[in-house]
Amino acid sequence: MTEHVDRSEPEAAGTPTAVAVTPADAADAARLVAFGLQPKLQPARDQEYADLLRRHREDPAFARLADAVAAGLGLVVLEVSPRAGMAVTAAEDSVFAVRMGDYARRTAADSGDRFLHGLAHLAVAALAFPRPEDLADDGYIGRVTVNGVDAFVRQACRRLEERAEERGENTDPATDAPGLEAAWRIWARRSATGATKDARRPAASTTGIVAKALAFLTDSGFLQRTGDESGGTYRTTARYQLQVRDMAGSAALAELLELGIVPMAGGTPSLLPAEDGGDLDLVADAGLPFHS
Repeated sequence: MTEHVDRSEPEAAGTPTAVAVTPADAADAARLVAFGLQPKLQPARDQEYADLLRRHREDPAFARLADAVAAGLGLVVLEVSPRAGMAVTAAEDSVFAVRMGDYARRTAADSGDRFLHGLAHLAVAALAFPRPEDLADDGYIGRVTVNGVDAFVRQACRRLEERAEERGENTDPATDAPGLEAAWRIWARRSATGATKDARRPAASTTGIVAKALAFLTDSGFLQRTGDESGGTYRTTARYQLQVRDMAGSAALAELLELGIVPMAGGTPSLLPAEDGGDLDLVADAGLPFHS
């Protein structure tokens, strides 16, 4: 007698039933994403925001729903925590993406200056977090100044020019050439401060470009202004650290850091003294997120 073997599927009675998503759940998830799109809003100062963050942490189903809402809007969730809130960045195809062309027009920059504005943001990121461990340490706070960033870029200009000369390369190719090799040339030729009749800093000067970048990052919740010294002093926020982590693999940022211009002393980034300090008189005691 042949033994009958039951190969049918097990009873579905023991299978956990998926919890239905209610309109209220979807509204709460969207509300959390909306909070994340307000980068200056701190969870510690908004009870509803703090409650939704706690729900995201404690309720996996709600967390998946909120993450899905963000993804549907073309947003990448970098972190969800009490320190950073719901930190998101826009994917390239997101309606929330800020492109360098749009940023340059917003700052009333000439189209030829877009590259300089991009370099300013790159330099801020490199100077704020010069070491991988700085990005990995949630408690690390980077500090930058307007004059310090300009000095950093100008020293990078010197280093890149020296490197080009050592390689026997043309040190004066077309200004529309890609990469840092063109950036140093354009930046070095531009006046650091310029001059206006009422002593204002011209927007087209390099310190004016840096100031615009730092003001934009402050308005976006990535930096906090702490003083007026050295053209303006700023400290980084948790959101900016997450943003720079996301861009840390960029070739341009890596190339800028590899120039060795920012050594660390006592945990604080500082500029190496230039061989010829003539261009740095402006910045005595001087201390980056876009799609192409």
